[in-house]
Amino acid sequence: MQWLVLGLIVFLGVHSVRIVAEDWRQQTIARVGPAAWKAGVSLLSALGLALIVWGYAQARLTPVVLWTPPLGMRHAASLLTLIAFVLLVAAYVPGNAIKARLGHPMVLSVKLWAFAHLLANGTLADVLLFGGFLVWAVFDYRSARRRTSPTMNGVDEVDEDADATAEPRAGRLSATVAAVVVGVAAWAVFAFWAHGAWIGVRPFG
Repeated sequence: MQWLVLGLIVFLGVHSVRIVAEDWRQQTIARVGPAAWKAGVSLLSALGLALIVWGYAQARLTPVVLWTPPLGMRHAASLLTLIAFVLLVAAYVPGNAIKARLGHPMVLSVKLWAFAHLLANGTLADVLLFGGFLVWAVFDYRSARRRTSPTMNGVDEVDEDADATAEPRAGRLSATVAAVVVGVAAWAVFAFWAHGAWIGVRPFG
């Protein structure tokens, strides 16, 4: 369990710098350069993710069950993860209405993914993993909205790392349909095959 906690601290800590220390981040980038900063972030993110995967796998060998969710929660989780996949794809499809309206669909995708898995799982490792990501996503979304708010000091701010780039307020229909279709297809592949093959749990098994 300690490896899971350490991985969450490293991974979520790296991705929380913009939330708690944006000025320090900007100063550090100016001092070391964008390339070095991104390399350091990528290295620490990879380390944190590896620890999360290893720690969660080890915790599943001797699970500490806090509660047993009813079967219906699996169906609710499946629906929420479907929406999460669509939001995730929408973050990368230019000009779609989902991204134009929501601004930060990737962070919202993490919110739904984490919340869905909290509904369907009741072990201590699940609460730490998905609860940690849910709390991070809530604060990151608020931070990202503030950074891209046009009312801050009367000046539009450009967030070069967030998934909310300048999009038309009314997205193109073709781009929106593409985001939905690809998102649903990706969810189907993951739900009916990859989740069981990679994680060992079949949501519809």
